[in-house]
Amino acid sequence: MRQLPNLLTGARLVLSLAVFLALATAGGATPWLSDLVTGPASYALTAWAFAAFVVAAVTDFFDGWLARRFGATSLLGAILDPIADKVLVCAAALGLMALAPNPPIVIPLGLILFREFAVSALREVCAGRNVSLPVTLLAKWKTTLQLVALGAELLAAAWLGFGLPEAPAVVAAFAIAAHTLLWAAAVVTLVTGTQYAMQAARALSAPEPPKG
Repeated sequence: MRQLPNLLTGARLVLSLAVFLALATAGGATPWLSDLVTGPASYALTAWAFAAFVVAAVTDFFDGWLARRFGATSLLGAILDPIADKVLVCAAALGLMALAPNPPIVIPLGLILFREFAVSALREVCAGRNVSLPVTLLAKWKTTLQLVALGAELLAAAWLGFGLPEAPAVVAAFAIAAHTLLWAAAVVTLVTGTQYAMQAARALSAPEPPKG
């Protein structure tokens, strides 16, 4: 039971790769596979990617809850958990770009990807100077908002694959709502990135305490 949290985190990494490959294939970005997936099969594959994404996102809650519930926290889990979160977000973002490269989603997705890679690089620089960047409460909510927004975009993309009503007005309204959520996630993501950058700048510019 103590290994279950890490197993869930590992499952999230595997599902992230599966989500990306499924979306890329449905979008025609993998010639060796996309030639075999056309028409309804493409929508079905997108629907499967949405379902896999939801399962992966749910594990983000349960691995942490189980680790605290059974006192199974570990250094490996502490390292893998945030990595798995970023991999899932990046996999879904890149998959959506391959599936539907249109401006309403490409720009906020690009901003989210830029921030995630920039903050990861910033953490590496700070770690080399023995400076830590604690996760803020807003950053935790940022991850939740990202997952909800990406899930909404995936559901919009998989609409026909689930056999949902094809009424243009309904589909358009849901797409607008998903795009709005994604832009909100991008704004919050940039805000938290700016906060981390300012925090790192203050810590790195502070004079080192005298030795001895």
